[in-house]
Amino acid sequence: MKIVIHRGINQIGGCITEIATDNTRILIDLGQNLPDGEGTVNDNLASREAIGEITQGIDAIFYTHYHGDHLGLFHYVPDNVPQYIGEVAKQVALCKHQRLSYIKGREELSREEIFKLDKMALLTSGQDVNVGDIKVIPYFVSHSACDAYMFLIEVGEKRILHTGDFRGHGYLSKGLLPTIKKFVLSQGKVDFLITEGTMLSRLNERVISENELQREAGKIMARYKNVFVMCSSTDMERLASFYAANRHTSVRPLVCDLFQKNIFEIFTESAGKHTSLFRFDQAYAFNLKNTKLIDWMEDKGFCMFVRATDKFKDYYQQLISRLEPNDTVLIYSMWKEYINDGGKHAIQRYIEFVSMFPHMEKLHTSGHASPEFLAEVCNLVNPALGIIPIHSEDSASYSKLPIYEDLKLRIFTSSNTISKVEIIIS
Repeated sequence: MKIVIHRGINQIGGCITEIATDNTRILIDLGQNLPDGEGTVNDNLASREAIGEITQGIDAIFYTHYHGDHLGLFHYVPDNVPQYIGEVAKQVALCKHQRLSYIKGREELSREEIFKLDKMALLTSGQDVNVGDIKVIPYFVSHSACDAYMFLIEVGEKRILHTGDFRGHGYLSKGLLPTIKKFVLSQGKVDFLITEGTMLSRLNERVISENELQREAGKIMARYKNVFVMCSSTDMERLASFYAANRHTSVRPLVCDLFQKNIFEIFTESAGKHTSLFRFDQAYAFNLKNTKLIDWMEDKGFCMFVRATDKFKDYYQQLISRLEPNDTVLIYSMWKEYINDGGKHAIQRYIEFVSMFPHMEKLHTSGHASPEFLAEVCNLVNPALGIIPIHSEDSASYSKLPIYEDLKLRIFTSSNTISKVEIIIS
């Protein structure tokens, strides 16, 4: 058996992992590199030729979730290679790419993306997918993308747990450790743990729970009448935090654009069937011609989800004359480094967008596991042969986590061979 980390060691995003036997080869994720601060993506694999080469002989591709750094190269994949994703994740990705199809000059690319997404096979938590002599079993994880999965991969007697991106402080995180105990470890030992380490570069950062974030959002909303919220438009748990905080604070309307409303409808029809926390059925689509809604917003205040785009700049400019500056705030709920002017991760359009607002409050928590939770998962799984850390700017820092001492000796960040398993790390 081979485990090939094509990308992911000492790099956040652009994840590509291969599991191979003499007869079968699969990929976990086919992610695009993250863009720089100007929005430019430098990725030598972002072409039909490069993906044709890397997928030559691949029998299937499994996606942990719909973020571009895990899914972004899917449209280059040849039609004869099956691709798998969660059902709700597929709906969200389709909604996004259908919206992108309205961008002038992008029509042909969007048609290809939508065609490839439409063809994707669906994953269901706990249901096996057999590809040749490789068995893949997806299990749900909480992440800043809805319908995300980790994969238990069984090859003969060898078992690999690929966590994908996950966290322990979301509303849906409490099931992760029991799932690993009940469905993974009860069936036998895990040989290799392939897991993320995004927060390793932020070892001293305090990670708050979504429940805490919701309470803090409520306090901010109690102080301000007009609340703009800038967060990921597809992070169901974060959206739920602000939606609930607004609902508990007042009767003011919750406003968004049509794309966000469509995303809300997907979440309401899926997760909303199981809990009221994810029912987003009282959201109003903003339209500058809807004077009744705008009058209501001026009278009662509002909570409005926004993104750093020209459209939302225009919305804000049209509304600003009707808003009292001291009653108006932007809650910024994304990574702080995106608006750190001069920082290597700064995004200029984010910086320009947040600067328009008279007041700004930063309120965020990561979509990724805290160092403490990473250690808890590593110690629980306690892989017999080793840990392969990916999705981290400093994978070697795994040895700094409070994990078992013998596990620290089995962290692989370079190529190796152990127990007839060849580990190849590019």
